[in-house]
Amino acid sequence: MKCLFKILGIFVVLSCEAQTIYSLRPTEINLLNNSYEKDTNNELQAYEGIWRGEWNNKIFIITLKKITNKYDNDVKRYRDYLVGRFIVKDSNEHTLFDNIKSSDDQAKIQGINFRRYGNKYSLIYNDPELCHITGNIAINFIDTVKTKLEWKYYQNSDWTDNDCFYHGLPQSQRPDPLPQNIILTKQ
Repeated sequence: MKCLFKILGIFVVLSCEAQTIYSLRPTEINLLNNSYEKDTNNELQAYEGIWRGEWNNKIFIITLKKITNKYDNDVKRYRDYLVGRFIVKDSNEHTLFDNIKSSDDQAKIQGINFRRYGNKYSLIYNDPELCHITGNIAINFIDTVKTKLEWKYYQNSDWTDNDCFYHGLPQSQRPDPLPQNIILTKQ
């Protein structure tokens, strides 16, 4: 019986696979399935919180939150990343866009990773309520105390489906939910 337990124990030990952990700044290009892109240097924590800025007579407020050890079906691995929920108001404080109360899984802004070169963190934007407007966002700190954040948003291609409520309208009449270039201040 002791021999059976020893053999079973050896089998269990040999069959266990350790999860490979990578930093958010991996040097590898193809990470293993079921690996974990972990915030090993705790860099995302500085981004967490409420950020505010103004552009084109609008007020932009975004809350960034760190998500840890979440499985991503698209890349087939676990990862730490930021999600963003925002509100946009006009100069009279009327709300133009608001998804502050959406769940983490429904956040329209989700982090990807740090860019290979430099200190910019990349996020993507996808808004199903606005005919799936999509874009890429790059953020980085511009001060040493990490209270000022540079935000750059690049909206993806300018096509809209024929069923979209703003199809055929000039750019000036289309929704403008995110600022392109703005400096955000931590609140």
